[in-house]
Amino acid sequence: MLKNDMISAILSSLRAFDPFSDTLDILIISFVFYQLVLFARRSRAGQLVKGIFLLVVFYGLAVMLQLRTVTWLLNNVITIGFMAAVVIFQPELRRTLERMGQSATWSSKLFGSYRRADPTLRGAWQNAVVAICDAAEQLSDTRTGALMVLERRNNLDEIIRTGTQMHADVIREMLGTIFYEGTPLHDGAVVIRDGEIVAAGCVLPLSNNLEMGKDMGTRHRAGLGMSENSDAVVVIVSEETGIISMAKNGVLIRRLDRQNLFNMLQEEVVPPEEVSAENVPLLQRILRKGGIASHADAQ
Repeated sequence: MLKNDMISAILSSLRAFDPFSDTLDILIISFVFYQLVLFARRSRAGQLVKGIFLLVVFYGLAVMLQLRTVTWLLNNVITIGFMAAVVIFQPELRRTLERMGQSATWSSKLFGSYRRADPTLRGAWQNAVVAICDAAEQLSDTRTGALMVLERRNNLDEIIRTGTQMHADVIREMLGTIFYEGTPLHDGAVVIRDGEIVAAGCVLPLSNNLEMGKDMGTRHRAGLGMSENSDAVVVIVSEETGIISMAKNGVLIRRLDRQNLFNMLQEEVVPPEEVSAENVPLLQRILRKGGIASHADAQ
């Protein structure tokens, strides 16, 4: 009887299956769980996730064995546990939501217009990258600490407000002057937007990564924290060792020479010369495949 009921339930579910909506539903849930796993791996939540998983397993066993008291207890523990997790990891959740809100990535992919890269902006970033690499090499030789944040899609106005705002060209002498030990702004970070220095002496969020080496101090922790909280690229010069590092997407790349740093920055921050197929907004690609040409494309 039970077997027949199970078969009937399965057949009923298959008959009610909608290829489009149910597939989309599965993809969305899969994406959400994938992002949760990434969040757990990048934060302190790894051990907590393991503990919650074990509680869920024990809860399932208690339900199967009809252990009423254990089921009631675990049910309340799990409920309280999820509420406690939100409180404990409030800073990480807040930073994740802020990053999503500050980024123009999703809107630009769906609805944004595409065009050839602005040659003026491309030229400004190319000149800035050369100056940053020259300055990093010079500061490394003199063992002068430096922290340079290169803004990309995520807006960094909140970070800029913590420092002294300016509008200056990115040149080696300017960066050398800012980070010279006798100047008031040498301890903070420089923020570079669109190939121009927009602020100096800025305060960056510190990373909570416990795997950082003991030879890396607050400057490296700040650079890594900035890359964890935004898509910015951060160039770090160690005051103690003169080692040049670059932080990107929560990863610290160390012991770079001028050429390696130049190649990486050229790839990360300099706009491409021509738009490629993958840079065409998703909505316009769909319209094109359907044979619908937008007014912008016609021009």
